[in-house]
Amino acid sequence: MIYPATDITIQQAAEALKQGSVVAFPTETVYGLGANAFDRLAVASIFAIKERPYFDPLIVHVNSLSMVSMVAATIPPVAMQCMEKFWPGPLTIVLPKKDDIPDIVTAGLATVAIRMPLHPVALRLIELADVPVAAPSANPFGYLSPTTAQHVAMQLGTKVAMILDGGKCAVGVESTIIKIENDEVSVLRYGGIPVEEIEKATGLAATSHTTKIEAPGQLPYHYAPQTKIVLVGDIMSVPDDATCGLLLFKKRHIPHTHIHIMCLSDDGDMRQAAGNLFSCLHTLDALKLKVIYAEQVEEVGLGRAIMDRLKKAQARFM
Repeated sequence: MIYPATDITIQQAAEALKQGSVVAFPTETVYGLGANAFDRLAVASIFAIKERPYFDPLIVHVNSLSMVSMVAATIPPVAMQCMEKFWPGPLTIVLPKKDDIPDIVTAGLATVAIRMPLHPVALRLIELADVPVAAPSANPFGYLSPTTAQHVAMQLGTKVAMILDGGKCAVGVESTIIKIENDEVSVLRYGGIPVEEIEKATGLAATSHTTKIEAPGQLPYHYAPQTKIVLVGDIMSVPDDATCGLLLFKKRHIPHTHIHIMCLSDDGDMRQAAGNLFSCLHTLDALKLKVIYAEQVEEVGLGRAIMDRLKKAQARFM
């Protein structure tokens, strides 16, 4: 059930977390499905609700740097530099974990993914619960991420007793995930913080090659609607068919009159496009079309995150 996020309902959600329940809550990226990160049974409920494989680790959300010390065994100087620059915000950092964090949270890895969300409801919820909150996106595993409370209710229904409504997510794509080891920065997932900004802040070149799953979003297919996705470079090659959808990067005139068209941005602004990505896909998916054609965007800045989501959505149907 959806509850407007108020002082009372946030307190109720915090008490639910303390008692081992799972709640859905807003962040600046997407809505999360949260549980007390120290409670194995509560975290297991997340996996059951989402039908998520246990080999896919979760992100632990904190509301302060002091809470990081409850989760991470060590914090390298470069990691602290990134925290001070980008937190609160859509950056997740993978660090060596403390033994108190159950293996179910980290998929048995010796590391844990941590972030501090930039949303007043999320921060207040964690503060009142007084525990780190393990939370993936509040949706069935592998499908479109929710950027509104209504998306959560539509996809998970009665599986979640409490959904805090904090409005539409401002960033609209999941966090960037990095791993810092031996003063090297590895990008495990493209997201809401462009890699170029991380490189500028740290003075280090970020690499993106990895051979194993160390963080969420690394599977070859993910973030998919129920409708088939096809990436296109030339939108004029798309058939003008009422059973199809077209996701444009920016508004412009095209001669098509029958196909269902949605635009990610007014004039090509990457932040606006990222913020609208999942909401536009949810809208097109609800039309029960045969196929959704998605215009490719340049893979720089937030364009990397957008294309990562679209490529992995397309891969589900290949």
